[in-house]
Amino acid sequence: MIKNMHHKLIASFCTMVLAAATCQAASPTLRRISPAGVQRGTETELILSGTFLDDAIGLIFYQPGVELLEFSPGKNPAPTRMQAKVRVAADCPLGEHQVRVRTKSGISEISTFFVGALPQVREKEPNNDFAEPQAVALNTTVEGVANTEDDDYYVVEAKKGQRISVEVEGMRLGNTMFDPYIAILNSKRFEMARSDDTALLKQDGCLSVVAPEDGKYIVQVRETSYAGNGACTYRLHIGTFPRPIAVYPAGGKLGEEIEVSFLGDATGVIKKRVQLPKTMPEGQFYLHCEDAGGITPTPIPFDLSNDPNAFEVEPNNDHATASPATAFPVTFNGIIQQPGDIDHFVFNAKKGQVFEVKCLARGLGSALDPVMTVSLKGSRQIAANDDNGRNPDSYFRLSIPQDGEYVLAVKDHLSDGGPAYTYRVRMDPITPATLMDIPEVARYSQLRQAFGVPRGNRFATVITATRQNWGGDLNIAMNGLPEKVTMKTETMAANTTVVPIVFEAAPDAPLSGKLVEVIAKPTDPNVKAASKFEQDAQLVRGNPGQSIYVSSTFNRANVNVIEEVPFKISIVEPKVPLVHNGSMQLKVVAERKAGFTAAINVLPLYNPPGVSSATSVQIPAGQNEAFLTINANRNAPVRKWMYVVVANSTEGKGDHWVSSQAATLEIAAPYVTVSVARTAVEQGKETQFVAKIKADREFPGNAKIQLIGLPNKVTATPLEFNKDTKELIFDVKTDPTSPAGTHKGIFAQVVITENGEPVLHNLGYTELRVDVPLPPKKDAPMVTQKPMPTPKPPEGQPVKRLSRLEQLRLEQAEREKAAAAGGTPAPAPEPKK
Repeated sequence: MIKNMHHKLIASFCTMVLAAATCQAASPTLRRISPAGVQRGTETELILSGTFLDDAIGLIFYQPGVELLEFSPGKNPAPTRMQAKVRVAADCPLGEHQVRVRTKSGISEISTFFVGALPQVREKEPNNDFAEPQAVALNTTVEGVANTEDDDYYVVEAKKGQRISVEVEGMRLGNTMFDPYIAILNSKRFEMARSDDTALLKQDGCLSVVAPEDGKYIVQVRETSYAGNGACTYRLHIGTFPRPIAVYPAGGKLGEEIEVSFLGDATGVIKKRVQLPKTMPEGQFYLHCEDAGGITPTPIPFDLSNDPNAFEVEPNNDHATASPATAFPVTFNGIIQQPGDIDHFVFNAKKGQVFEVKCLARGLGSALDPVMTVSLKGSRQIAANDDNGRNPDSYFRLSIPQDGEYVLAVKDHLSDGGPAYTYRVRMDPITPATLMDIPEVARYSQLRQAFGVPRGNRFATVITATRQNWGGDLNIAMNGLPEKVTMKTETMAANTTVVPIVFEAAPDAPLSGKLVEVIAKPTDPNVKAASKFEQDAQLVRGNPGQSIYVSSTFNRANVNVIEEVPFKISIVEPKVPLVHNGSMQLKVVAERKAGFTAAINVLPLYNPPGVSSATSVQIPAGQNEAFLTINANRNAPVRKWMYVVVANSTEGKGDHWVSSQAATLEIAAPYVTVSVARTAVEQGKETQFVAKIKADREFPGNAKIQLIGLPNKVTATPLEFNKDTKELIFDVKTDPTSPAGTHKGIFAQVVITENGEPVLHNLGYTELRVDVPLPPKKDAPMVTQKPMPTPKPPEGQPVKRLSRLEQLRLEQAEREKAAAAGGTPAPAPEPKK
């Protein structure tokens, strides 16, 4: 039986509006669902636990086949639990299902529950004594808990030759770090089979045996290190169903009917013919193994491609015996059948052909950790790879250097092997694609990855896009938004990977929620790039390094209309640009509902390239505005950007998120260029900084300029200049106790007023050296500086008077010359007022 577990996602959810008034709005959380799974073809009562569930109005299911019949929201004094009755269709896909709780005031994070084929029973304690196990029937799913130092035992009756299969869903339930261990024992306590971790199910195990005689068989469950707790819940499937751990081949061509072999079941190889879909489904495609004994609780991933299959033929351990490809391009399939096995395939390719070569193994539940190479037949290696970043499956881009025969080789990283070491090597042409997701805004959290748009207000997010095998501008669109919700964004520039999205709901928008399609489209009509939105909800993290152990992938964004919140924020759009090496105080204002006085925290949604900002700013309680400092470096692209801030406020139990409108932030080149020559001075003396000015664009009136970053007890009077000014002189005064040394980081801050607003520049970085005066040498005569003679002009020419700046430079040169001669230089003249 074939089940595509990721059909086109259908928002099959039921909304029930509550007549009674609710408490103050709050974003809900969903932490656990009990029971953790349901049997298909039945109606089941679920308990959903979390916070702020007292104004719930419905559930959103991401996969088809589950219908909400009725529910009861959480009620005081227990708003942390709600009840829901669901109907599960008889043909509902088996395995993981994703759900959110939708309330009047928000949307919860994703949680998961499982759909199984078997009737369910609950664990009954005490069952931790091998001599007194809990009796269950074959083909039953047990819902249990592995507590600290707890062994749970279950006994089943089986006939000789009957298959006994066991599979556990533990870590996959997404509750906590829980590594389950399972085993099958006979009545004499002899262990017939055991399973801890598996390549297919990761920390969860599965196994099967054939009963050697009529009698009782014991199934054991525990936490591997006996470190369980009340959160270590499990679903234990015990039955006669097949439980293979691999399928060969691991994939096939779209639209073909193909024979596959399910491997690893206790009864041996199970062969089935399957019809593959004609078009590529969304998400991963899976195969279930089904026979007279039942159906596997968890399916096996199966790859689909556009190329036909080529199969290894043993022996093929070297170039001379490499298995040939009957056509090209093809997809190569094989099994590393024993330790030390190396599979080789030979194929013909032409110079200039380029392929993305991917070995699919761990990604399909295989035990193989592949190492892959390509060589000229009988000659040198031209490409190789072990791990692709954090992905243990191999990948490289292959450019064919010349016409001829090439050999692909695949082996295990540790030279291991076995029946479950299947693999599939795809050689795909280079095709453009765009991969999108919503970035994590809070560490280890799903915060703001579902969108609750308040009535009459706005909510914002960012979409990240990775361009594969193409470059250029692109546009993001969303299909299927809720009624009376609009979306505003801008073109994602070729040099960026992030774009802001602002949703706005009309004041009379119905309270509703939708799963919407996210699409990326290049602006260049000649570029055809596949578009894929895929988001991971991280459910379980643990050591080492907060590694992700369980995540749940979805490929629709969730947009909801929620009740209005008591405030709204807006950016006062600047009338002047933010210039390179400049800064700006961006004004954010709040509109408050009557009686709402709480503080509001404001954060930038994101910053364009070359722009930085304060991480947050607060609008104080009872006030209506704040200023967010933003800066641009010298490499910020000159253009207009969409700029958005988001805000939240907590009052009582409320936690509200809104956004500003999509404002425009212009980045521009500086209006002026300023260079300031570095200088030196002795403590207690005076000197000058000489600034060269160049106006790069017209500006009205006078600009103000001052030196920033001067050391302690050093001052310089601010000046003014206009667009025609070429040079300025700052008179600098020091104190006898001004810190000696070379002081860097001094710059000229220029403020130009345009349209009534300041344009702030930070320019002309320079340095000042402050020297300690040299003590006079013992018994050395005092050297007195002579007045500088006025140079005589040539005969018959008028006398040329030195400018003040030239006179200062000559006097400074004389003082330095006197100091070098070992004398005491004459003091610098007092600057003219």
